[in-house]
Amino acid sequence: METLEYTEAVAEATDPIYEKVKQSIPRFEWELAAPLIVEINRLKKIRNAVILGHNYMVPEIFHGISDFKGDSLGLAREARDTDADVIVFCGVHFMAETAKILNPERTVLIPDPEAGCSLSESITVEDVRLLKERHPGVPVVTYMNTPAAIKAESDICCTSANAKAVVESLGSETVIFLPDEYLARNVAKETDVRVLTWHGTCMVHERFTVEEIRAYRAQYPGIEVIAHPECSPEVCEEVDFVGSTTGMIGYLDSARGDRVIMITECSMSDNVEEAHPELEFIKPCAICPHMKKITLEKTLASLKELKYEVEVPEEVRVRALRAVERMLEVGRG
Repeated sequence: METLEYTEAVAEATDPIYEKVKQSIPRFEWELAAPLIVEINRLKKIRNAVILGHNYMVPEIFHGISDFKGDSLGLAREARDTDADVIVFCGVHFMAETAKILNPERTVLIPDPEAGCSLSESITVEDVRLLKERHPGVPVVTYMNTPAAIKAESDICCTSANAKAVVESLGSETVIFLPDEYLARNVAKETDVRVLTWHGTCMVHERFTVEEIRAYRAQYPGIEVIAHPECSPEVCEEVDFVGSTTGMIGYLDSARGDRVIMITECSMSDNVEEAHPELEFIKPCAICPHMKKITLEKTLASLKELKYEVEVPEEVRVRALRAVERMLEVGRG
């Protein structure tokens, strides 16, 4: 297709974007990506579509085509508030489901329906119901990294940005916190509420170790280490700051040194370094294979063919909506 060639017009339209990503994308790769970016942005206008891009997207998606960027809490708000006809979610499947829960009348697309999540897949509806039977009356807090059917079994959802505030908002001495064991244990350290955990973990964040953190400090004296709370409590004890992806981005504004390592999915560093030229980012190679299923090519196909549409059964959606709306009322805490 003519519009997918790298022309002078494409270069003119995309060179300002390339300035933001040139440290992480070689020029020859950019010339392959740029025509796709132009075509996606053209189709967005035709479809009255918005693209929601998670912080873990590759830079060409994050900076090139995303109308709204952020963590799962921020993107949930944007999904709720948009007036677009079509929402394309550049993230994983549970995030797109949340957009559909909040927007039943709108078309919600995900470029690859196989973009899953190890946390989302670590628990079943039957597991949740059994826990509720074993702990009658104990409220269930469910992390956003779960399918709609799990949210429907819950009292309230949370994200890593507001997990502690959500747990304490229930006024209960004990809560069941699902499914991320590490996030639950990290929250438990910060509250007097008794937190009952599940054994799910994030395949990216569970791989980081205390020994690895200490090795980075030895190799780069004075480096600031910031981590996501899906890391183990032992790792979180070793770092300088723990927070959601949005919290980590905010922390960079007050970084004390000139070197930082972000203990999370590796695209985070690529996406934020443009805003912090004063910082050197040491980048651990921790790739989420699910997030990386979302590509420019698949996003273009999704917009062209209106695929793959995300559907949530209405009975499930209504019950899940209550839990998601309660979370949004708490905010970031």
